[in-house]
Amino acid sequence: MTPQHLAVLDDEKDITQLLAGYLQGHGFRVTQVHTGRDLLQLMLTDPPALVLLDLGLPGEDGFAIARQLREHWRCGLVIVTGRGDAIDKVVGLEVGADDYMTKPFDLRELVARIKAVLRRIEPAAAPPVAIPVPAPAPAPVTPPGAAPAADRWRFAGWVLDEGARDLRAADGHSVPLTTGEFDLLCVLVHHAGRVLSRDFLLEHTRGRSSGPFDRTIDVQVGRLRRKIEADPDQPQLIKSVRGAGYVLVPAVEAA
Repeated sequence: MTPQHLAVLDDEKDITQLLAGYLQGHGFRVTQVHTGRDLLQLMLTDPPALVLLDLGLPGEDGFAIARQLREHWRCGLVIVTGRGDAIDKVVGLEVGADDYMTKPFDLRELVARIKAVLRRIEPAAAPPVAIPVPAPAPAPVTPPGAAPAADRWRFAGWVLDEGARDLRAADGHSVPLTTGEFDLLCVLVHHAGRVLSRDFLLEHTRGRSSGPFDRTIDVQVGRLRRKIEADPDQPQLIKSVRGAGYVLVPAVEAA
């Protein structure tokens, strides 16, 4: 089946790259554009089935772009923006958006909403597609004296064994992690596809035993990237989301 074409319009290239990589991993073909003019040119040459539109474009009116899309093309439209004011949401829906999401958001939820919109606008042409199932919730805390649960997760060729506190690469060799790095990776794995703030990561790895300007998470993310990323300077597994936190991009499944 031909993959459905999506367009992502945002002036921040790191955001469009993050979204494109994640959506491509879920079977979509994605084109990244960074200005309203680029998007309108794409609509003439290779129109997408759905557009993800950021409202906060420098020197451009995101609502005006949404109106143009609605006047001239039949496509899905999901506004994805940092503007969470109720008035903006009302205006966005009134100009014709099919959905409105505020940053930061869960990438799994975004995929589910995209698929829901595509089903609504093409009920006859597009067969139902299963929404990705979120990663299983963490196992309960093991009581003192009990055997630890052997929870094993697979992502991007890596296998994480929580019970053995072991991380193995695709070739089977074990990668040593510090306690902090291992705990951080566990939290990211259990919330794969969700943008996690530094406060959330601190609370779930150190129990909030930190000051307001603690940069431990940034340091640990950097160290973890050096151990699991093919190119730590261009990370593809653990992505940074400006002003929001970090997200583990690849899908996670029980091993």
